[in-house]
Amino acid sequence: MDAPHRVVAIGPHRVGGGSPLLVIAGPCVIESEELTLRIGHSLAELSAARGVQLVFKASFDKANRTSLDAYRGPGLEEGLRILARVREATGLPVTTDIHEPGQAAAVGEVCDLLQIPAFLARQTDLLAAAAATGRAVNVKKGQFMAPSDMRHVVAKLVGSGCRDVLLCERGTFFGYGRLVNDFRSIPEMQALGAPVVYDATHSVQEPGAAGGKLGGGATGGRRDMVEPLARAAVAAGADAVFCETHPDPDSSPSDGANMVPLSRLPALVDRLLAIREAAGL
Repeated sequence: MDAPHRVVAIGPHRVGGGSPLLVIAGPCVIESEELTLRIGHSLAELSAARGVQLVFKASFDKANRTSLDAYRGPGLEEGLRILARVREATGLPVTTDIHEPGQAAAVGEVCDLLQIPAFLARQTDLLAAAAATGRAVNVKKGQFMAPSDMRHVVAKLVGSGCRDVLLCERGTFFGYGRLVNDFRSIPEMQALGAPVVYDATHSVQEPGAAGGKLGGGATGGRRDMVEPLARAAVAAGADAVFCETHPDPDSSPSDGANMVPLSRLPALVDRLLAIREAAGL
C-alpha cells in the first residue's frame, strides 16, 4: 500500500516536510454570516501581514455538544454557503468538520480540507467518505487513542484513495474533566508519514466541567494555557497549529473558554513563528 504524502497541499499552502508553519484558525461554530466574514477578513489580513500560511476553520454543526439544548450551528446547507462566501471574499482555504458519511461530498465541493472530529477518528465509513472527495483530510487523534493507533487511521484513508493525510494531536483523557498532552505524539505520528497539527485550543478543554463542576452540562477550559502549549508543540516540531479564535470568546455559544481573543492572535502567531525559526524547523 502506498504511504501518505509527507507534504500535503491545502489550496495554495503546503504543510509538512519542512514547509513553513501552517495555522488553522477561526471560530468554533458559525454564528452568523456577518461575524464569520468579519473573522475571516481579520485572519486574511494577519496572513498577508505576517506571510503566514492560514486556513480558515468554522463548524456548520457541533454535533457533540454536551447538552441537547446547546447551540449547534446553522446546519450543512447554510453553513457551506457561508464558508463558500468566506473563501471567495478572503481568498483563504477553508475547512470544517464532518460527522456523517453523507456530509462528505457536499463539504468536499466547498472546503479545501476536511476535518474528522476526535470522537469519530475510528469510524471507517466516515474516513472512506472523506477520502472519496479527493480533498486533504485532517483527523484528530481520539482522546482515548495512543499515537501509534493512528496508523490504522492512515491505512484506512490511504486504502480508500486519500494520500493527503494530516494527523492532529488534541489531548488525551487524564481522569475526569481534564486533558493532557504527551508531546512525544508529534514525532511519533510524523513517523507514520503524515504532517502533524497541534490543536492548541481543544487541548485545554475541561470536558463537562464548566464553572469548575463536573457534569455541569457544558465544557470548560483554560484559555491561559493555550499559548504555553502551542509554544511547546511548535518547539517539538508540529507542522501546523490549530487555534480557534473569536472577537469576544466569552460571548461565543461554543467553546468560548478555550478560544483566543482575535485581537491577541497576531502576537501569538509572531511568537510561534519565532520559536519555529529559532528551532531551525
